Amino acid sequence: MLVTGIEILQDAHKNNYAVGAFNVNNMEIVQAIIEAAEELNSPVILQASQGGLKYAGVEYIAALGKVAAEKAKVPVALHLDHGTDFQQIMLCIRHGFSSVMIDGSQYELEENIAITKKVVEIAHAVGISVEAELGKIGGIEDDIVVDEREATFTDPMEAKLFVDKTKVDYLAIAVGTAHGVYKGEPKLDFDRIKAIKEAVNIPLVLHGSSGVPNDAIEKAVSLGINKINIDTDLRIAFTDAIKDFLKKDPDNIDPRKILGPGKEAMKEVIKEKMRLFGSAGRA
Repeated sequence: MLVTGIEILQDAHKNNYAVGAFNVNNMEIVQAIIEAAEELNSPVILQASQGGLKYAGVEYIAALGKVAAEKAKVPVALHLDHGTDFQQIMLCIRHGFSSVMIDGSQYELEENIAITKKVVEIAHAVGISVEAELGKIGGIEDDIVVDEREATFTDPMEAKLFVDKTKVDYLAIAVGTAHGVYKGEPKLDFDRIKAIKEAVNIPLVLHGSSGVPNDAIEKAVSLGINKINIDTDLRIAFTDAIKDFLKKDPDNIDPRKILGPGKEAMKEVIKEKMRLFGSAGRA
């Protein structure tokens, strides 16, 4: 069933677990996510980045997501990840997304607050949840590039001011993760997560979570992270499985047989994440 993001994340916030938000670009990825969620009886978030929407088109992503959610036996939210363009956010709302992200983290605090507040007012008026970002998460996410030296951690007191003024539903924070493939092991600022959670008392979001050690994820969840974004780990599983298949059967020209192993490999990764995050059995 299609639900809003806050319907899923409010329960995670109250009961101290996290829900995976997995990036989608095509049908096989959507199927892998939904099948994993149903097998583990887990709520789940399908999310599309700006790059995903550019690749597949908002109409296709929205249609895939809504059909999958309506057929699913578990709660599913359809979310826009890293929305930086106001028109694009409105387009996603128009096409039936149940959650959107306004990423104004590249702006100074007051401008970020003003932009976020505008999106929240419109989205809430039509019953759609909103995620915002405070602080800059390093790395590359489609068209968004943040140099490691420019990445700045989220300040707990600024976070409280931001949430109070914008009334945003959940907040993405910069606490040591990065988008893309890590060069070394990421070091999360657990004290900062705890302080932000105490200050804002809403669901917190961890971006750039692929490649973060399991014990660090578990600790972050215990301290108040409730939505965890995963993309790179799925890409790696998908492409590795397809490469392995084609190495064994290089003359195969059937897209169904080529993509099938990729879907299954992603499904196993998704199930591992759901167990790790604590969302299995929570639907």
